[in-house]
Amino acid sequence: MSAARRFLPHSSRSLPAVSSLVLLFVVAHFAHHLVTALPIPLLPFIRDEFGLDYTRAALVVSAFSVPYGIAQLPSGWLADRVGPRLLLLVGTSGVASAGLLVGVSTSYMMLLLFLALMGLLGGGYHPSAPAVISSVTDSAHRGSALGLHMIGGSASFFIAPLAAAALSTAWGWRSSFVALALPAIAFGFVFYAILGRRARDETARPVARVTGADAADIVVNWRPLIVFLILSCLTAAVVMSSVSFIPLYLVDIYGLEEHQAAAAIALFYSMGLWAGVAGGYVSDRLGRVRVVVVLALLSGPVLLLLSLGGGVVATMGILVVLGIALYARAPASEAHIIAQSPPRKRSTILGLYYFGAMESSGVLAPVIGFLIDRFGFSVAYAASGIGLLAVAGVCSVLLLRLGRAD
Repeated sequence: MSAARRFLPHSSRSLPAVSSLVLLFVVAHFAHHLVTALPIPLLPFIRDEFGLDYTRAALVVSAFSVPYGIAQLPSGWLADRVGPRLLLLVGTSGVASAGLLVGVSTSYMMLLLFLALMGLLGGGYHPSAPAVISSVTDSAHRGSALGLHMIGGSASFFIAPLAAAALSTAWGWRSSFVALALPAIAFGFVFYAILGRRARDETARPVARVTGADAADIVVNWRPLIVFLILSCLTAAVVMSSVSFIPLYLVDIYGLEEHQAAAAIALFYSMGLWAGVAGGYVSDRLGRVRVVVVLALLSGPVLLLLSLGGGVVATMGILVVLGIALYARAPASEAHIIAQSPPRKRSTILGLYYFGAMESSGVLAPVIGFLIDRFGFSVAYAASGIGLLAVAGVCSVLLLRLGRAD
């Protein structure tokens, strides 16, 4: 029996479209990202304190995202073998504890070290959570349930920059990490206890056989799945690494104050409060691969528009579109990967997916920072848009030729 199966309801015939466990995971997703959402909006404050250029400022983002991506691979493998519960604890309370250490760091190198620790501890959450959610959700509604799960992470990415702007203005950027880490640490242990009680309740009675696609011994069709992973991962990586410079862009090009730029990035993240659910719902009906392809092809030209400038209002409008594209893509991608993976390997393959997206983002951020240092924001954003459009076009053609399944 796979680890996630322990959370199945008693009767497979009564799987609800949205179970109470899914709602609990919405809160857990919020807690997981409370401190991970802080480095980008706080980048102008951190840059000013340590006197960083754009390349070294990008290392603040990469110091977290690169270890975060690396940790997805072993974490997904472990979740399939020892169960998701401990990994979910580390992915909430552990991440927040490392964020607390970031808040008390006194040097640039110490900051990078604790951000790296935060990334390593956070690797277990994302490969574990969708697999558990899929085990308590009917396959026809899986995209919608995963989209609902996105609300938790999106809410933290929306609220954290606003809280950080206020806290940093009053008490400095470190206070944001300390204040938001404490409730997340506490929730992680409560979450761990609830999952333990749920697992005991389910294993104390017979678990109904899973029917349909989950019962089949699915053989992974790697060629179209790898192309799909490349498409989805690079779309997320290019958009996120480009958007990570928006606070600096607004400060240096348009003269916004640091706290205003930190608050402005919340507009991008706020799209996840509804776009994830919408993307999951649409993908359940129109096809998951189709949704991801369309959003990838849209994101490249929008980044090109960002390279043209146009003022603060135009930048905010572009952020809205990029936010919709990023967050609507996520549940469609997760649902497709789960549908193409046998239950006993789902967390492992999800770990590969998150590894690709996060590692690519971590590598691309310093590259974009270097381009900004050498050629300016317009060239860097134009290169990002053209590169993403080229990758999306090639992957879309390959998926058509390989006869991808939805």
